[in-house]
Amino acid sequence: MEQTWRWFGPRDKVSLTDARQAGAEAIVTALHDVPIGEVWPLEAIRERQECVRAAGMDWTVVESLDVSERIKLREPGFEQDIQNFVTSLRHLASCGIRVVAYNLMPVFSWMRTELAYPLPSGATATRFDATVFAAFDLYMLRRKGADEEWGEARCRAAHDRYQSMTEGERARTLATILQGLPGGNGSFTLEEVRSGIERYRDLGAAGFRANAAEFLRAVCPVADDLSVRLCVHPDDPPQPLLGLPRIVSTEADLAFLINQWAGEANGITFCTGALGVSPNNDLGQMVRRFAHRIWFAHLRSTQREADGESFFEVPHLEGDADLVDMVMELVKEERRRRSVGDDRALPFRADHGQQILNDRERNAQAGYPAIGRLRGLAELRGAMRACERLLPA
Repeated sequence: MEQTWRWFGPRDKVSLTDARQAGAEAIVTALHDVPIGEVWPLEAIRERQECVRAAGMDWTVVESLDVSERIKLREPGFEQDIQNFVTSLRHLASCGIRVVAYNLMPVFSWMRTELAYPLPSGATATRFDATVFAAFDLYMLRRKGADEEWGEARCRAAHDRYQSMTEGERARTLATILQGLPGGNGSFTLEEVRSGIERYRDLGAAGFRANAAEFLRAVCPVADDLSVRLCVHPDDPPQPLLGLPRIVSTEADLAFLINQWAGEANGITFCTGALGVSPNNDLGQMVRRFAHRIWFAHLRSTQREADGESFFEVPHLEGDADLVDMVMELVKEERRRRSVGDDRALPFRADHGQQILNDRERNAQAGYPAIGRLRGLAELRGAMRACERLLPA
């Protein structure tokens, strides 16, 4: 398995040298400065590729080549956005980059309510507090129908929490939710969020699935011709938010998407952290069912809280996800592929990480500290080596 490291480009406060010293063999990155829906210029891809190579590694996985809202909604202009997506795939393939992650989360990408939740150890982690998010929805966004969706008990708790928050706490919560997180679609205003939600109002989950299927049928034939493997990232968290349709949250969701195109272009970014938040997702069963289509793995763990919807990030070998079991299954799958002549390494990365030691001094991207990820990668590397030795040759 290929040990990779997410890097957000030259402005990332965690450097390529840091990544290499942490033990990364390859880099996962994207052209974050290119607006969503536009073509990734060939020269910009080559420039980024050479930057990574100069640091002694290679750029092997794109995360993410974003799918525009016009494509998700099939709004006017979506055909051009699909063509631009395909052109970007051609440019990436011409540079030898053939694993491309994307997501189908509407409006927002991954969502948290706290970026530095204090833990007893002195570390901090990202956290999703469902009551705080409900307070945002009910009293900041003031979304019509939100009270019916959250239910009486959560609404009461959200009211009490909102009333107890200081103005500073309210402002921080609002900024955290609206800022857009790494891999997301940028920062928002409340009006932009309301507008984005309104665009999806009449689509529903069934309509969104149909649009996603059309997207896959449009881009996968080209990706197959280019030997590019596309891999969809699950919803994070895998639960309905803001009345928006979520179509990559369950085993059934993943099965539906995989069934839309039989070729290798259509695959999964298996994120144990996103999928593992839901107690209804059996990660062991899912990794075994979809192993043949897992082109990229995000390995991290979370701890679900008593309310069943809130959670926070924990060290990689703790919490609700059994990452040793995940690594064992992925090592088995990589060996199976090699037995049938597929020598492409299965890339994984230690996804996210707690802020430990002097991570806070760097003020890196939320969820992507240097030392916290170094710890996670080291732990997973040890698990991988053990699994490789324990499995029969």
